[in-house]
Amino acid sequence: MATTPYSPTVAASARTAGTDRFVRFAFLLDAAVTGANGIGYLALAGVLDSFLGFSTAVQYPVGAFLAVYAVGVLVVATRKTVGRAAGLTVVALNAIWALGSLVVAAEDTLGATSVGTVWTVLQGLVVGGFAILQYVGLRRS
Repeated sequence: MATTPYSPTVAASARTAGTDRFVRFAFLLDAAVTGANGIGYLALAGVLDSFLGFSTAVQYPVGAFLAVYAVGVLVVATRKTVGRAAGLTVVALNAIWALGSLVVAAEDTLGATSVGTVWTVLQGLVVGGFAILQYVGLRRS
């Protein structure tokens, strides 16, 4: 039976590769979901206004922001190394978005329907989940 000698360098490299995949996955998932959400707001604004209660005057700028933001998150995720400062910036922005979503839902500032309020809360929870996954991934790497 052949055994391989233990090498701390190889073990650290394997650990880093695993955590790097995790943090990359967290950012890539965020980019995909955020991009789809942004494109959805842009493409379906006329349909969603009565369903969610958000006017097209809200959906178009939010959709454009989310589409551009998704590209930024994708850039962070696809660099040779996920930059700590860029990653923490995404985490902070996601946390702000998550809290903002909950405040908007609680205060009913956009005149959302019941479905729109639920959508806003769920969106905030998902984005908050991304922030947590990304933060954990950054801390592990």
